[in-house]
Amino acid sequence: MPAVSICTDSFRIPAQAMAKVYGFGGYEFVTMPHPIASLDQAQIEARAREVLPAVLRILGADGADGADGADGADGARGAGGRS
Repeated sequence: MPAVSICTDSFRIPAQAMAKVYGFGGYEFVTMPHPIASLDQAQIEARAREVLPAVLRILGADGADGADGADGADGARGAGGRS
């Protein structure tokens, strides 16, 4: 089943390290601003809407061909960074 990992930007470096250790150095995931624990439901939903385009792009469900790389400014980056 296709899936996308989402973590807060405070965990970007550890997530990249874990991916590399497990042999997935170029693993692509989405980051969002930290923290999220103190957000209410509306704020969490807003954050989810912000990263949705990046999630769909990683899943290949946005119609993009993926040729533009993953280092833009849309909330995701190749190898787990934030664009």
